[in-house]
Amino acid sequence: MKKFAVAALTGLMVLGMASVAMAAGHEGGGVNQMAIAVVCVAAALSVGLAALGCGIGIGVVSGNACAGIARNPEISGKITVTMILGIAFAESLTIFGLVISLILLYAHPYGALLGM
Repeated sequence: MKKFAVAALTGLMVLGMASVAMAAGHEGGGVNQMAIAVVCVAAALSVGLAALGCGIGIGVVSGNACAGIARNPEISGKITVTMILGIAFAESLTIFGLVISLILLYAHPYGALLGM
């Protein structure tokens, strides 16, 4: 139930940001400051939520690896290799979040909508 509540809250936040960005009107020749602010918040959420998920994932992987090594110390080498792979996969998702935020901030994929 807790996972569903977190997923529902995250979905509502994403939909709320999207509706604000879509509702922002275009006035004349100037750049809409509200739309730029929403894009900056979206970029921050992209990195923040990716780092949050990565931290939780790495914590779970490390804890379970320590428990596995404590139960069976003879296979600590295999567990360590698997743990490092799991950590690398979790970190790659954080890097994807960073790339998305950099695209939002510097590549201006929303430029056509804002007249930039």
